[in-house]
Amino acid sequence: MKTVSIELPENISETELKIILGGELYEREKLTLGQAADLAGLSKRAFIERMGKYGFSIFGDSVDDLMADIKNA
Repeated sequence: MKTVSIELPENISETELKIILGGELYEREKLTLGQAADLAGLSKRAFIERMGKYGFSIFGDSVDDLMADIKNA
């Protein structure tokens, strides 16, 4: 895994940034749901609950994606 160091404005927490990054990468199909949750430092359940607050959807673009997520859950 790579490490990136960035400076954040005071009004953005590291946790918030990780959730946003994980959610965006999940929606772009660059990470699985589990990988995105790991990136955010959360369990899958906690990550899913937080995703909605940030406007992300856990559902993929296709039925196949949804079925794969259900199978892996």
